[in-house]
Amino acid sequence: MILVTGGTGLVGSHLLFELSKSQQKIRAIYRRKETIEKVRTIFSYYTDTIDEQFNRIEWVEADLNDIPQLTEAFVGITHVYHCAALISFAPNDYYLLRNTNVVGTENIVNLCILNAIQKLCYVSSVATMGHDPVKITEETTWHSDEIKNVYAITKHEAEMEVWRGVQEGVPSVIVNPGVIIGPGFFKSGSGLLFKLVHKGLKYNTAGVSGYVDVSDVIKSMLLLMNSDIENERYIVVGENISFLDFIALISKDFGITPPKKIVPSWMLSIGWRLDWLKHKLTGKKRHLTKNLCKTLGHKNYYSADKFLENQKDFKFKPISESVSEVCQIFLRDV
Repeated sequence: MILVTGGTGLVGSHLLFELSKSQQKIRAIYRRKETIEKVRTIFSYYTDTIDEQFNRIEWVEADLNDIPQLTEAFVGITHVYHCAALISFAPNDYYLLRNTNVVGTENIVNLCILNAIQKLCYVSSVATMGHDPVKITEETTWHSDEIKNVYAITKHEAEMEVWRGVQEGVPSVIVNPGVIIGPGFFKSGSGLLFKLVHKGLKYNTAGVSGYVDVSDVIKSMLLLMNSDIENERYIVVGENISFLDFIALISKDFGITPPKKIVPSWMLSIGWRLDWLKHKLTGKKRHLTKNLCKTLGHKNYYSADKFLENQKDFKFKPISESVSEVCQIFLRDV
């Protein structure tokens, strides 16, 4: 039986859809019952036989830090896809992030060890990669003394927990996706960008990052889990494109004019300070942090060569195609 954590998130819900096409037994973890309906909505994007596939999933309420609940969820499990994570770049969320991303992963790994799980797939991020101005690969060294955002730090520590599990006998693979493009989640992550562009952005940035369609992330996970490959990690990025070009793609599909002004660094510097002050005075969640502002201007070029060398027939979906599909669903849903 397969266990999926984070089954109600972007990656988890799309993974469940693919898994539900087979006759494999599937169990998925949820924390709030109302989020399960979101998964049904994701299924509706791709099939007319929603109930037939959706009803193949056994849903279990469990928190990553509730050991008794997790222990029950692991009964009869042979393979685990660990997709659950908290995403935030606000420094004041560090302990929340650590509790979910690090301690939660530690608990999953411990139960994988205790239950002699046959294989674990962990969904990490390119945020855990080191930096190289030319090409970032799995071998690019992570420097702990570099200034990194709190999300990257906790995902890196979570990877260390997975490697600990490997040392204790749990065959594992790690995927490191870039910015994941997929429909249905327009209040957070990359989905929020679609909402902001549709609403109207005034400024753009010149940063470059790696992007990948959610379907390609799922395909890579399934290929690695169904292969003999063990104890490796892979960057999964379809294209490295500028934020400027990415916003232009979204704007084109929405039929609106993209923002042409590049936000200057001094404005970002003032912006994150004002955001910090607003947080201190009102207690509202931070949206613009110092490290995020630095990231917006960075040019990061990620290489998926290692993955493509192992999966020679694999072809990533063009990001322009991914953006068009998401835009169509966004316009239909809002």
